Amino acid sequence: MHGVPKYPPGFNHFDYVNPHAPKGGTLKLASVGTFDSFNPYIPKGNSGVGASVETLLKTSADEPFSAYGLIAESVEVPPDRSWAKFKIRASAHWHDGVPISVEDVIWSLNTLKEKGHPFYRFYYGGVSSAKKVGKDVVLFEFSDNSNRELPLIVGQMPILPKHYWENRDFTKTTLEPPLNSGPYKIKTFEPGRFIILERVDNYWGDSLPVNVGQNNFDKIRVDYYRDETVVREAIKSGDIDYREENQAKAWALDYDTPAVSSGLLKKVNIRHHNPTGMQAFVYNTRRPVFEDVLVREALSYAFDFEWTNKNLFFGQYTRTNSFFSNSDLASENLPSEREIAILAPFRDQLPPKLFQTIFKSPATDGEGWPRPNLEKARTLLQQAGWAVRDMRLTNSITGEPFIFEILLYSEGFERIVLPFVRNLAKLGIQANVRRVDQSQYVNRIRSFDFDMIVSGWGSSESPGNEQLGQWSSSAADSPAASNYAGVKNTVIDALIEGLIRAKTREDLVAHTRALDRVLLHGHYVIPQWHLRSQRILYWDKFSMPEITPKSGTSTTYWWFDDEKSRALENKRISSASKDDGSDSFNSTTLLIGLALLLALIGIRRLRRQV
Repeated sequence: MHGVPKYPPGFNHFDYVNPHAPKGGTLKLASVGTFDSFNPYIPKGNSGVGASVETLLKTSADEPFSAYGLIAESVEVPPDRSWAKFKIRASAHWHDGVPISVEDVIWSLNTLKEKGHPFYRFYYGGVSSAKKVGKDVVLFEFSDNSNRELPLIVGQMPILPKHYWENRDFTKTTLEPPLNSGPYKIKTFEPGRFIILERVDNYWGDSLPVNVGQNNFDKIRVDYYRDETVVREAIKSGDIDYREENQAKAWALDYDTPAVSSGLLKKVNIRHHNPTGMQAFVYNTRRPVFEDVLVREALSYAFDFEWTNKNLFFGQYTRTNSFFSNSDLASENLPSEREIAILAPFRDQLPPKLFQTIFKSPATDGEGWPRPNLEKARTLLQQAGWAVRDMRLTNSITGEPFIFEILLYSEGFERIVLPFVRNLAKLGIQANVRRVDQSQYVNRIRSFDFDMIVSGWGSSESPGNEQLGQWSSSAADSPAASNYAGVKNTVIDALIEGLIRAKTREDLVAHTRALDRVLLHGHYVIPQWHLRSQRILYWDKFSMPEITPKSGTSTTYWWFDDEKSRALENKRISSASKDDGSDSFNSTTLLIGLALLLALIGIRRLRRQV
């Protein structure tokens, strides 16, 4: 994206893989929910874990944003990046043996934009055309040559088989596993229950530098579970091999088992340096009750993170104060000279404190009674025209009480939301919590039928086009975009454009920090928390490379270790034998005790008769 790529021409493999990793074994994973389709490119159905679809380029995990050839053998771009030519690798082919062609690439772009998820129209909106300019060369022309990211974005596009789809309806869900080109294909499945992926023996890209040391398992089985609690039992019993835990309470309390204490089931924290993004209570500013920024700011004082972290999360989390936390993109200090220059044209549209203070989410003493914060909230609400009447917060003009709904689909979040609701009640606000199933939740989000949700946005070290779908005015009315808050702000629109057009890393960082400040001071969300490590559990039958990339580890780089697997099985058999002996002893003791109890009852009955 900026500067020189880390890996030079002719490199053999990425630094964070083991090029000699053996192939073999099975990896058993879990997914929560269900699936009824293998078409992830449309806004219909719940797509299951499918076989991999390859792209023109593949990004590395230890650089902000650099990509190397996969389907594409080479890339040609001019200095202004107004177009990009990709030469298709002659060895690239589909699982049915048909070569991947330029026609496939052109068809993929057009189909995704015209018939796919509306996200693709946003993401590839700057791509004006794709043309065949040689037997194996495709030319992408860009409508805006100021967007230096477009060649990389096109490189990420999933390439789909035209000859497979031209006789099928791309807009419909399907449980027929589609034809793909990646290292795995779907071997078997049961809808809503499990999917088994099988490694392709003659995968054309296996020896490419971007794939060496990866995709090492012969099979990957994904079982679907109804909720996270059952998944936790599955990892402890060995029904699945690997889990990344996302709940602090479960990490602290649910894995105190002999398997963990003996080291058979590994429980480890792996530090990463990825931007952690933003998880938050998200306002729907399309609702009149949340139109006023003072109201939105006021409610943030009712969320007691310190108490929540201490009592519910065992102190594991860090409060989020940026949409790009855990990275150099976060606006952690006062605006730099470069940021002030970027924001200067919009100064009269921005709050003065944006230039004068460092944004910090409200903090408490953690004792659970945030009276000083609630007093600040009451003052802001009064300024916004709300007053307490008959113990209810009421709009001074309309007379309407302050009532809204927090929409959830995760059972685990109810215990987190309820203390927030209790604090809101002290302000006279009635917040109703409603939990629905996943399908209803998705449909309500798409139709903007919610007041507040718990959601979030991921982030990368090189933000770009995705910011349009998250914050631009044009995305606010799109049911498929991720502008959940309904943000319509011309300053934000301009900052996103500047971010996309950044020609240097320094310019990108400055624009991103400026955008971060405007979003934070707009109070479109109540920031929650983040974790700067991966909490993972896995049975000790796998090995991983010595080097962990900045983005953290991935089972893509792991391999099945035969020696560890045999040792694990022997230890489990030995442990089971001891348990059987103990169980036998306990059963015998129980039978003796029962016999004595019956004898005692018999003696008492005999004494009554006498």
